Amino acid sequence: MVAKILDRHIAIKPGVVGGKPHIAGHRITVQNIAIWHEHLGKSADQICADFKLKSAEVYAALAYYFDHREEIDQSIEKSNLFIASFHQRTPSVLAKKLSNLRSE
Repeated sequence: MVAKILDRHIAIKPGVVGGKPHIAGHRITVQNIAIWHEHLGKSADQICADFKLKSAEVYAALAYYFDHREEIDQSIEKSNLFIASFHQRTPSVLAKKLSNLRSE
C-alpha cells in the first residue's frame, strides 16, 4: 500500500529532469527536496509554501530520499564537484571586473 502512495507522488521518467525521481506533475526532483530540507534546513511546510506543493508530495519525496539516501547523496556530491570544477575553470566576470577596478 505504501509503495502505491509513493508511486502516485513520485515519478521517474526518461527525458524528464534527466530521468531523476521527481514529484509527479512537477519538475522538482527528490534531490531538490532533500537539499532544501537536509542542507538548507527548510521545513516541509516551508517547501510546500515556497513551491505550491502538497504536504503529501513533499513527504513522499522525503520518504523516497530516506529510502535511497546513499544514491541521492552521491548525486548531490557529484553535482557539487562539477560546480566546483566549473568555477575553477571559469573565472567570475564580476571578480575580474572588481580586480581591474582595484588595480586602477
